[in-house]
Amino acid sequence: MRNIELKVRQQEILEIVKAHQPITSENIAKYLNVSRSALRSDLTVLTMSGFLEAKPKVGYFYVKSEERERLSKLIQSTKVGNLMSLPIVIDEKSSVYDGIVAMFLEDVGTLIIVSEGYLVGVVSRKDFLKTAIGGSDINKMPIGMIMTRMPNVVVCQETDSILEAAKKIITHEIDSLPVVVEHCKDGELLYKVVGRFSKTNIAIQFVELGL
Repeated sequence: MRNIELKVRQQEILEIVKAHQPITSENIAKYLNVSRSALRSDLTVLTMSGFLEAKPKVGYFYVKSEERERLSKLIQSTKVGNLMSLPIVIDEKSSVYDGIVAMFLEDVGTLIIVSEGYLVGVVSRKDFLKTAIGGSDINKMPIGMIMTRMPNVVVCQETDSILEAAKKIITHEIDSLPVVVEHCKDGELLYKVVGRFSKTNIAIQFVELGL
């Protein structure tokens, strides 16, 4: 199993769980004198790395090395392409209003923006909220004016492990990642969008593993 370097707080969490398992995230937070939200990323990393097992309405358990190795191998061998969802895309020339409608109908937190079939940006709920509060005419403003543009969009590929993708979501504090395939056009590297990998996909995998 690949060695994983844990942060100090992650090591502290492991010691607390070993001593008091099963233990809820709320009680772990009390021992560390922090909020539950402050522990969310650490608990996700520890669970996806196989150090902890989470059981709904029960709490966290420490996973012994043999079981951890089995879970770690399973998670690292599971690829994004096996779990990804259909991408929700909209053209950058569409209006902000059209984007809000699409986000509402598809019930997603982020829209993937394309131009001529290639990824050019993403728009989140926060982007729409800022625009609406600013008093702009959302029926006339192109969604391309408010999006986060490439190359500032974090992406993943079908062959990435779900652990790698989950770490990107946690590190960049985002809801989802466009899943892309690289394509070279006229000497320029572009991305075709083939899927979407989100926190929901991670949760589904947890349920399937019985975590």
